[in-house]
Amino acid sequence: MSRLNNGQLIKPLIDGGQTVNEGPAPADIYNASSVAEIQATLAYLNDQEASVTARLNSLIASQKDLSRELGRLDLLRAHLGSQAVATRSISNGMLSNTATTANRISNAVKRLDLEQSRVKATLDVVEQVAELKACVLGVTGSMGAPQDWETAAGYLNRASKIPKDIINGPFAEEIVPTAEVPDPPGVTLSNAAESLCGLFLREFEKAAKEGSGAKVTRFFKLFPLIGKSDVGLDVYGRYVCEGVSSRARSNLNAGTGGNQRKDSFFYANALTKLFEHIAQIIEGHGVVVERHYGPGKMTKVIEKLQVEADVQGGIILESWGDERNIDRKLTDIKSYAFTFLVQSFLPTQRASAGTPRANSPASSDMDRRTGEDEGVDMKEVDGLLGEIAVMLGRWSLYSRFLATKCKDASSDDESTNESDRLSLPPLLINSSLSKKVTDRLISPFNSMTTFFFRRSVEKAFQLDEQPSDLSLNLHRTLTSNSPHITSAVDDVMYIVNKVIQQSLATSQRTVVSNVIPTIARVLGSDFIGMIQRKMRDESYPKAGVQGGLPPEQTIITFLVLLNNLDIATDYTKRIVRTQVDNTSDPASTSSGTPPSTPLTDLFPFDHDATFVSNTLKSLEISFETKTTELISDGIYVIFKNVMKARLRPILADAFRDVDYLLTEEDLSDIARDMADSDPTTVAVTDIHNHHLTTTTEDLVQRRFKTGWDALTKPIARILTDRNFDRLLTAIVAYLAEVLEKRIWSYYGRVNELGAVRLERDVSGIVSAVVRGGRYALRDAFAKCTQICLVMNMEEDEWEEVNRGGGAWGEVGGGDVEGLEWRIDGEERARARGMVRRSK
Repeated sequence: MSRLNNGQLIKPLIDGGQTVNEGPAPADIYNASSVAEIQATLAYLNDQEASVTARLNSLIASQKDLSRELGRLDLLRAHLGSQAVATRSISNGMLSNTATTANRISNAVKRLDLEQSRVKATLDVVEQVAELKACVLGVTGSMGAPQDWETAAGYLNRASKIPKDIINGPFAEEIVPTAEVPDPPGVTLSNAAESLCGLFLREFEKAAKEGSGAKVTRFFKLFPLIGKSDVGLDVYGRYVCEGVSSRARSNLNAGTGGNQRKDSFFYANALTKLFEHIAQIIEGHGVVVERHYGPGKMTKVIEKLQVEADVQGGIILESWGDERNIDRKLTDIKSYAFTFLVQSFLPTQRASAGTPRANSPASSDMDRRTGEDEGVDMKEVDGLLGEIAVMLGRWSLYSRFLATKCKDASSDDESTNESDRLSLPPLLINSSLSKKVTDRLISPFNSMTTFFFRRSVEKAFQLDEQPSDLSLNLHRTLTSNSPHITSAVDDVMYIVNKVIQQSLATSQRTVVSNVIPTIARVLGSDFIGMIQRKMRDESYPKAGVQGGLPPEQTIITFLVLLNNLDIATDYTKRIVRTQVDNTSDPASTSSGTPPSTPLTDLFPFDHDATFVSNTLKSLEISFETKTTELISDGIYVIFKNVMKARLRPILADAFRDVDYLLTEEDLSDIARDMADSDPTTVAVTDIHNHHLTTTTEDLVQRRFKTGWDALTKPIARILTDRNFDRLLTAIVAYLAEVLEKRIWSYYGRVNELGAVRLERDVSGIVSAVVRGGRYALRDAFAKCTQICLVMNMEEDEWEEVNRGGGAWGEVGGGDVEGLEWRIDGEERARARGMVRRSK
């Protein structure tokens, strides 16, 4: 039944090795302490025995099926063994012979291929040796009596294609030598190449001395055939450099002994001819060099040409510097004191605008400054700047041409924005001519341009003239055309445009980075500074007596100075935007390529065009910032000293003797009196729903319009539109405050009919101010119109406002549909209480 081993329960393994363990095992029978525990252990053992017996019975029942399946497997194994025996017999009897035959054929084919490759290699060697022998004999034969140098060079070129191991191999050394040519083929070919090279050099130099272009080209083409490409390029480089040197000397000598060197563009033309000659050589001969010497070989010739350009260009620049006395000019420029500008900024300086009177102290000062100018001739400086600009422009074109020719060939395979962007080649960056251009052209150009521009500004203010016949009297016709500015603005802005265009024409980033900031600095310090000093010291509109107005001429001069700043700002914007925004080919956008601008054409290297554009824009921004600040200060001065004191009287006169407590009968009597006193004026009053209309122009509006026109029109016809708009903005802001106080002053003195008249009068004043399309100024009167709006509200509308509903919003204010309250709830309640309402 159950088995015990050393007091432990043995759990048999059945069903594939799984342990029979059903339910929790009871405590060890030897540790049982009661009959109940012993009985529980016995019951557990009985259950285990029953389970094991059941499983053994099921295994015994399935033993027959297992035996039957095992028998079937034995039969299949026996059948498979017989099939394997039959297969091996077939393989051994039928396929072994075929496999042996195939192996034999494969080995035979491999041996045949090996023999064939060896025969082919032998034939190649034989053919190459035969070709080598033919070339050796051909070279020696052509170099003999026939002296056919092209044929000899052709034989050497053919021999150069034969591998060196064949030429120097023992087979060739055995077969090729003959009685006429006993030397090994390598030695024979080398000697022939050296002999032909020397011969070609002599003939090339002879043809060069004779000036025979055909012979020069003939022997130049032969050098690469004999393996002497470097020699050919070297001698060709010397040849073209001699031509460049000769042409450059002849161009310079053409001006010797005459006045040609005095010509302002003689040296610029000489430098231009030098660059054009080199460019023609590169462009015309480059095809021949590339065809016979290979791609990229022209670069070596360009390097030699650049060395010659360094020499000849340096001679031209040194001769130009000596002829034009550049060093002395620079010394004179640096020592120039700018006396007029310096004295103008001194506190004691009170120079009068315009041309001084005869025999006046200012006239003697002008004579002294004229004598001072004799040390530096402005026309001569201007001519030198033009000549330097031409030379720098030609240098830029030449640099762009060489950069294009020296671009890496890989950049042509795949076109990208980065590869399309040019960069200066090292041969130009490291050239002595580049350094000389910087020292002898760019540095003097920067210094002279700074002097020329500042001296032009000084001269413009020395000769500054006010516009004639300006008056604030509307009955006097202005003879000068608007804008009314002094002559200095046109003169200075003309020089600004000229200097900027001249600097851009050089196509030199270094020039632009120096000149444009200098223009901005001089405009900010000298041009704006002179105008600011005149506004502060000479033309400040200050009344001579308390409560009076400044002198008319002082006001006019001050307004003209404000116009100077405004027009100068506009000129500067137009000058900068003309250079930055214009496109040279508007139709290029339709082809898919970005349009080119003058800046990208003038500055093709790297990001120079972007740098120049940003530099010009910074000039515009800095100048506009300074002028706008000074204009704002000047507008405030005009408003405070000229306009402000006259606004209150105008408004007081407009409301003079106006009574907003009149009844309907009083108004009818007034209308009849007006009709009786002036038959041309017909007044008709129509009282309906407390609204009053008249066919005559409102008295308040008519009075205000008269006073307003008298105040603003004299100023408007002198100021520019932009300056007048600025002034009008300041005036209207103050007028709105005064008008608001005037409205509040009628508290308790307005009846319902008077409120309608007051609203109409305020509206008439606003209309008079904003006429001419200046509707943006109406916003300044928002509080005034809203006060009148609240005064004339119906009771139900006012109650709706108090409730904070409908279209009026809450009493606290805020944005509502079509209306933004500018007066708070307290002010609205005060406005409502202004009207004496009938009960």
